[in-house]
Amino acid sequence: MTPEPPPEPRRTESGLPIAPLYGPEARAGRDPAERLGRPGAYPYTRGVHPSMYTGRLWTMRQYAGFGTAAESNARYRQLIAGGSTGLSVAFDLPTQMGYDSDAPLAAGEVGRVGVAVDSVEDVADLFEGIPLGEVSTSMTINAPAALLLLLYQLVGEARGVPPARLTGTVQNDVLKEYIARGTYIFPPRPSLRLVADVLRYCRAEIPRWNTISISGYHMAEAGATPAQEVAFTLADGIAYVRAARAAGLAVDDFAPRLSFFFVARTTLLEEVAKFRAARRIWARVMRDEFGARDPRSQMLRFHTQTAGVQLTAQQPEVNLVRVAVQALAAVLGGTQSLHTNSFDEAIALPTEKAARLALRTQQVLAYETDVTATVDPFAGSYAVEALTDATEEAVLVLMARVEELGGAVAAIEAGYQKTEIERNAYRIQRETEAGERTVVGVNRFRLASEEPYRPLRVDPEAGRRQVARLARVRAARDRSAVDRSLAALRRTAGGPDNVLYPMREALAARATVGEVCDALREVWGGYAPVERF
Repeated sequence: MTPEPPPEPRRTESGLPIAPLYGPEARAGRDPAERLGRPGAYPYTRGVHPSMYTGRLWTMRQYAGFGTAAESNARYRQLIAGGSTGLSVAFDLPTQMGYDSDAPLAAGEVGRVGVAVDSVEDVADLFEGIPLGEVSTSMTINAPAALLLLLYQLVGEARGVPPARLTGTVQNDVLKEYIARGTYIFPPRPSLRLVADVLRYCRAEIPRWNTISISGYHMAEAGATPAQEVAFTLADGIAYVRAARAAGLAVDDFAPRLSFFFVARTTLLEEVAKFRAARRIWARVMRDEFGARDPRSQMLRFHTQTAGVQLTAQQPEVNLVRVAVQALAAVLGGTQSLHTNSFDEAIALPTEKAARLALRTQQVLAYETDVTATVDPFAGSYAVEALTDATEEAVLVLMARVEELGGAVAAIEAGYQKTEIERNAYRIQRETEAGERTVVGVNRFRLASEEPYRPLRVDPEAGRRQVARLARVRAARDRSAVDRSLAALRRTAGGPDNVLYPMREALAARATVGEVCDALREVWGGYAPVERF
């Protein structure tokens, strides 16, 4: 009788084999000091702080924003009252693309997937009653990130909060927009110049601000594997470091303020390994390639968001389980802050109850489990350490390919990262449709009929109210002062000086987000993607 062949090993999302059993041989030939180390010490595989969550919990930073600034402000107050320790602002598409709410291209999109911001008046309303000197604020904005940061500074100063007291993060990662999201405004090279100007400006003016959150999350949402997510994100990080150095900044003057943003999927073991591998690679790159000597420059500090792309509209309550597993992966992987998605996000914007349950998920992990009682509880696990090594090797292969193409910007201009991610997204879709990949409630364990669900709806009049508000701002301002400040901005954009200073003057004169972006478009032009691979 012919024996049955052994079953094919399961594979990770990155295509790496997962052995059914790991033992000591998985660590053979590995140097523990170089690859593992201690928490809070190079190469930071085990975490960026010696005590991790035994000394301080991660920041529970819930992401929210919709409709008008006043409506979003009400949700922020609810989250803070419920125990959120940090805010994260979602902006609508017109704001992300640098258009005012009354622009023809903004029609139908004002306040839909985030809050509409046209001027400093909106930012003032957005943070009404929120102590800007005490709350850490993250702003998920990229191409016009400099504008939103300056508007936040202006509001803080108007309330007596000096820039030196402001803390938070502006995402400011425009390179991933060309790879995965598409909310870019200018071509990659002037966009990199703008990022470098933000780094220089914050070093001089807002020293406690995290100037960039280099994001793999959106690549993962677009279909990237964990290895692609880390490789392309770190390659972007290298491009930003090179741009900052080319602008005259010493690496240890800005690198401590860099941060990263990753996804957490339901594949818990691989996600933990991914976070550990990312820290190790970044520490080595910063030390060996860029000569960083400040330990903070070598640390990969990151925010995590649970995987929105894995949420389903079918049986949406099952998403509560998915989010809990994803959040656990982020915590076991050593994240510095975390957003947990609401269970109804595959249907519409989160309801107040769903947003509260998402926050409660983090609080259960923090206060009812024992995963915060010891640092790096998976350290030494044969399986996790082997997966960490395998993930690291896969990431390095992809990073080498980006370098062969001339670095992240040249690879973007060639369409490399975007095409690789799209290929994997297509593979995932084919596997799901064929039933080779189980999605509970979608292609297995389905219900004959779904219970009705009442989602949150944005007030259809919100866009009209925002446009009317914008008209009032324009009518009340000094138009000649706005014109002079925009002319100064255009002159600076055409030369080598930092554009944030004339940009701040324009915004203080009540120039709008769209007007400032239009001024820069006149000098730098726009961008159209390429499909070459």
